[in-house]
Amino acid sequence: MLLADQSIEYSRHGPSLSGGSDDAGRASETFKTVRTAANYRRGMTPQLSMIGLAVADLPRSFDIYRRLGLDLPADPGREQHHEITLPGGLRVGWDTLEVIRGFSPDFTPGTGGPALAFDCGTPEAVDAKYTELIEAGCTGESKPWDAFWGQRYAVVRDPDGHGIELFSALPG
Repeated sequence: MLLADQSIEYSRHGPSLSGGSDDAGRASETFKTVRTAANYRRGMTPQLSMIGLAVADLPRSFDIYRRLGLDLPADPGREQHHEITLPGGLRVGWDTLEVIRGFSPDFTPGTGGPALAFDCGTPEAVDAKYTELIEAGCTGESKPWDAFWGQRYAVVRDPDGHGIELFSALPG
């Protein structure tokens, strides 16, 4: 949101903000800090901020990701979009297919793509979590094995086809 005395000016160097500072040259409340305003004026480098998951059934998806330690409600009610912020600031968001098709009518869920990787802490925990997720409705893609790169490693697909990697460092 821009304040009444602000405007964005565009040049070959990207967008720049004019106005919106007080007599001491401090950035407006919109930008919170001078550093943020300076980044905006320069054309901020994109930052990975959120991972979005398209899902057919929000409660079913929440059940899987709660089992992986994410703090999600047991009953999302009529909610069709939900996001959480992980330690460190990265957000994970869930949108129902209906929401996505509301702005992209031809959207079709894909296969493959990036996976979310979870450090399970111990090799035994990788095996246990793999079994738990399979019993909860995930599909096994790669059963737990001792990978040549020094990890116990397994891959499942959640009910919407998103990859979930489970891993732990091997002893020694």
